[in-house]
Amino acid sequence: QVQLVESGGGSVLTGGSLRLSCEVSSLNSTNLCVGWFRQAPGQARLGLATIRSTTGQEDYAASGKGRFTISQDSAKNTVYLQANNLEPADSAMYYCAANAPTWGYCPLAYFEYGTWGQGTQVTVSS
Repeated sequence: QVQLVESGGGSVLTGGSLRLSCEVSSLNSTNLCVGWFRQAPGQARLGLATIRSTTGQEDYAASGKGRFTISQDSAKNTVYLQANNLEPADSAMYYCAANAPTWGYCPLAYFEYGTWGQGTQVTVSS
């Protein structure tokens, strides 16, 4: 059973940056889709970016392209989300999730993922 633990959230001012980390057990030995998602109070969970552990293939939601970058360090079993030029609207709980690939790409829809971390809070103030 894959386990995920997020870290790196916090409070920043508008225009600031954060690097979120998701430690994924067995990332370097398992073919996985790993995605970053966020959910603000009263809003749906939104996919931001995904990465395939074996190929490094990245996919991004249009809303986050250019400000969010996903990457992985297989030696550390960790997937990162670099978030730049943050705005108050980016304030949310950020989650990483994993699933075995069932398509030729890693989907951005949250309901395609069965294993989730506990989340890390990001707060952006003006």
